[in-house]
Amino acid sequence: MNLHVLILAGGRGSRLGGVRKAELRLGGSTLLDRVIARLPPLPTPLLIATGPDPTLNYPGGINLADQHADPGGPMAGLLAAIRYLGTASDELLVTVAVDTPFLPADFVARLTATKASAAEAGWRGNFYPTNAAYRLSALAGVLAEPPASPRQLLAALGARRIDWADAAGEDPFANLNDLADLVALRRRARSGDG
Repeated sequence: MNLHVLILAGGRGSRLGGVRKAELRLGGSTLLDRVIARLPPLPTPLLIATGPDPTLNYPGGINLADQHADPGGPMAGLLAAIRYLGTASDELLVTVAVDTPFLPADFVARLTATKASAAEAGWRGNFYPTNAAYRLSALAGVLAEPPASPRQLLAALGARRIDWADAAGEDPFANLNDLADLVALRRRARSGDG
């Protein structure tokens, strides 16, 4: 069974002054490079959702531009990957947000170990729908009538929730939405966590 990984890197960083999150630096590396470094060796090329700009070309994988404005955001990136991969097989697709620089080493392994049609990662009851896994065959109807968000898709699929509370002292899925988050993540990186 093939495993595909999609990094959701299309965010425009509007709350960060228009800086693309994938290009922000943390501990000397871009967020994109940090996430790629945390992934295990993959049997298939890495997929990178670049957002609506088809001219973006991030190194390290196959770049997929959004093809729909509605729904937008992470769901548009997920739809681009579904369109690219198809849904005829029981292959797995793991999604990870580019602004998750402390991704746990066992992220892919734990999410793909479940036999459920989908799984969602979380920490202490706080779940992150952009950090998830899907069986492609379960996504067959999604292109015809896409939900507005990954959260809605995961709910519709009855996703299994996998919590890293026992495995991590700090939130391994802490992400970046504004300048305060950036300061906190930089402080955490300097403290030696990741």
